[in-house]
Amino acid sequence: MFVRIVKMSFDASKIEEFLSNFEDNKHHIRAFDGCKFLELYRDKHNTNVFFTYSYWQTEADLENYRHSNLFKSVWAKTKPLFNAKPEAWSVDKLESLE
Repeated sequence: MFVRIVKMSFDASKIEEFLSNFEDNKHHIRAFDGCKFLELYRDKHNTNVFFTYSYWQTEADLENYRHSNLFKSVWAKTKPLFNAKPEAWSVDKLESLE
């Protein structure tokens, strides 16, 4: 399993549109084959910055999602809302303590 972290920054006037799109699609993304976990975070001090954390069973599962109609639809609505280039990292989860 590995984690995909995506940092996104939006114009303040576009945040509600982003949140609405996320709300409409979050269960579909989470239900996508290979997706094991999905969370959305908002920076406490720079409130136009958001992060998604998603856990994927395999890298191929993430790639299948990234080439799916679901991703293309979500991204087509999200991309025009950015005020900075998004950043993404794929990381291996080494340890988790609860």
